[in-house]
Amino acid sequence: MAAQAAPVLLTVAETASAMRVSKQTIYRLVHGGHLPAVRTASGKSFRIPQAAVLEYVRELFKQAPVNPR
Repeated sequence: MAAQAAPVLLTVAETASAMRVSKQTIYRLVHGGHLPAVRTASGKSFRIPQAAVLEYVRELFKQAPVNPR
């Protein structure tokens, strides 16, 4: 059986930077259940799977109007 690669986990700051939003927005998305996240061993920080961020953005683009004018 082939070993699976570990998922890439992003910090809240890295996720905010990638999405070009504030860290507070990321916390809202996590607490609201829109982005899955895991807490670090200390229980003070979150890590967000990169694949989940990409899927979330992909879904937003699907819902966006084609011509917003």
